[in-house]
Amino acid sequence: MAPVPPPPPGPVHQFIAGRRALESDLGGSPGPAHPVLNPATGETIAHTDLAPLRAAEAAIRAAAEAFPAWAARPVGDRCQVIFKYKQLLEQHFDELAAGIVREHGKTSGEAAGDVRRGIDCVEFACAAPVLLMGRTLPQIAVSSSFCRTEDKSGVGIDSAVDRVPLGVCIGITPFNFPVMVPLWMWPMAVACGNTFILKPSEKVPLSALREVELAHEAGLPPGVLNLVTGGPAVAEFLITHEETRAVSFVGSTKVAHHIYKTATAAGKRAQCMGGAKNYMVIMPDANRDAVIEGVVGSAFGNTGQRCLAGSVAIAVGEAAEWFIPRIREAAGRIKVGPGDAAGCTMGPVIDEPSRARILGFIDSGVQDGASLVLDGRACALPASGWFVGPTVFDNARPGMRIIEEEIFGPVLSIMRESTLDAALSTLNRSRYGNMAVIFTSSGYNARRFKTHAQVGMVGINVGVPAPMAAFPFSGWKHSFFGDLHANGEDAARFYTESKVVVTRWM
Repeated sequence: MAPVPPPPPGPVHQFIAGRRALESDLGGSPGPAHPVLNPATGETIAHTDLAPLRAAEAAIRAAAEAFPAWAARPVGDRCQVIFKYKQLLEQHFDELAAGIVREHGKTSGEAAGDVRRGIDCVEFACAAPVLLMGRTLPQIAVSSSFCRTEDKSGVGIDSAVDRVPLGVCIGITPFNFPVMVPLWMWPMAVACGNTFILKPSEKVPLSALREVELAHEAGLPPGVLNLVTGGPAVAEFLITHEETRAVSFVGSTKVAHHIYKTATAAGKRAQCMGGAKNYMVIMPDANRDAVIEGVVGSAFGNTGQRCLAGSVAIAVGEAAEWFIPRIREAAGRIKVGPGDAAGCTMGPVIDEPSRARILGFIDSGVQDGASLVLDGRACALPASGWFVGPTVFDNARPGMRIIEEEIFGPVLSIMRESTLDAALSTLNRSRYGNMAVIFTSSGYNARRFKTHAQVGMVGINVGVPAPMAAFPFSGWKHSFFGDLHANGEDAARFYTESKVVVTRWM
């Protein structure tokens, strides 16, 4: 008997008011579709509707209707749902990680890290009762207008500030962390009493859809958390709609700036995290093994597709003599292949346009005169899928595209400077300000670097200084647009506003 062929790839559902739905279920017509691809094979596994505007309208309506009851629910009760959700994520950990490998291409270890760091954010959201506490100041003033003649003290006035939820909030998330980045946003938002609409990247919607379904299995009421797919038209519709109050975004700097301007012009609160060009300074006195381990993980982990990827290494003084041959050797040992293959330490990039863009950067580095120490175009790569091997340039200089622009791929560019101050001057010229790291054995060097590096996240002998959930993801310059960052206490403040109460009793 001939084998039964697998069913053709189906559409990705929206999740609105507690259930799955398609645009056609809501009376609309399917719009243009984007294929959801397995980047390790090129296989199409689903199709994302890019313009489900009727679904977006239905999601806003469901979130607006659910908001009053959810906001009125005691914060401890809201957090009980989040606690149950955390348990479900643990139970479905392997399923979620395998889904990330399939639709994103991460290695199995990286996918597990994506889920684990997302769970960290869920745990932190369970601290909402503490984070939402207001402040009071009794007897802040005295009014004598109503006091009795014999009482010269007057009538006391007390003041307090409460933190209250905003309403309907929007999250627009990128492809590179399909589970973690959505969990940066909506668990804290709903724990604070808001309702939420998640629009994941059209490239990786399946992991996000599954995490939303699990949230409802944990007991989240219909309408509190909704998911719609879509492209720029849907994002614009969500962030400018009169019912929405706040938007959180992660993506490129160009899009982050556009969404920030659009949202704030429409009177919304916005936190928009953009791109990066992250520098790693290698001092001559650094622990050499720690340097190689940290730089390899930073530059080539997640195939360089993260906003905390170390893209430029600055070798200070004689550090270049040992750093360059050792990093070439270590990067050359990286095994590239499908994320779930045995021994694989680096997976594919997300799609063919990304691969073509990265190869274009490699070509430009050669044309601009940088020395190609390790050519990722020439290493052994799988025949199918979108793979680029680890690439290392030496003698890179300011003005080159590989130095000035975000590559978002497994390309490390090495610059050389004679002193720490020269290295600081070079990295501070960047228009980005996400992170910078230093490898050194000197407390003086570390303190000087920490003080003068113009970035929001600093690593000292740490290749990827990603903050834990209790701390904000604190990009600067063109890496962030807004006032309050994702995660940490900033997140609780972003998803609430202050209500000041002045009280007098006669």
